[in-house]
Amino acid sequence: MPGSFQQAFDFSHKVVMVTGGASGIGFAIATQFVAQGAKVALIDTSDDVERVAASFANGSAGWHGDVSDEARTETIVAEAIARFGHIDVLINNAGVGLIEKAEAMSTALWDKTMSVNLKGPFLYSRAVGRHMLGRGAGRIVNMASQAALVGLDKHLAYSASKAALLGMTRVLAGEWGPHGITVNAISPTVVETELGRRAWAGEVGAQFKRKIPSGRFAQPDEIAYAALYLASDAAGMINGENLVIDGGYTSQ
Repeated sequence: MPGSFQQAFDFSHKVVMVTGGASGIGFAIATQFVAQGAKVALIDTSDDVERVAASFANGSAGWHGDVSDEARTETIVAEAIARFGHIDVLINNAGVGLIEKAEAMSTALWDKTMSVNLKGPFLYSRAVGRHMLGRGAGRIVNMASQAALVGLDKHLAYSASKAALLGMTRVLAGEWGPHGITVNAISPTVVETELGRRAWAGEVGAQFKRKIPSGRFAQPDEIAYAALYLASDAAGMINGENLVIDGGYTSQ
């Protein structure tokens, strides 16, 4: 049970693992957890991941790795536990957004999307989940998408991967909830990271914003605050849910 507001959001002495943590939404999430006292274990394919983790200057650490690589996943999780002693929170944030018309979509694009967006969260949830089961506590947050809920043009593989991620979230919540672990998802609309701004620049972005009741895209920190909440003591009774952050787009 949470005590005061400050206690509920105090992550001192806690370790938060963030995949795709070197930039964008993942970096925003890591930054907010560090601000609340946590140490972060960042995983990314970027060569900058170790430097980014070191920049927090609080004992955080970074690992270079592809989330779809099973052997590398097991190694990273084992090394993180050896370094920090425990992992309290897992944020499955790493993902790819490869798009193409369905009839032109290559098998390679489909496989890459499923490997990163679905296999990756499975591998990390399994590896970290075993550790959490042993401790009798933990929080897992999966980064899904509004594309898991509605059909978006050229998003066949992406939408399928994110919809499946919601299914995985619900099953893990049911299996692991009795053991002190909550598993939830966040489904954002377009987020104005550096990559998001480039991909949705100009009239394409303007047209999509007009479809969103709130009239804008989400900011990285808005997603980070949601992850912070779902991982906090304040959200102890939230399990198997999908928090949609889309300005009302999917409510229409």
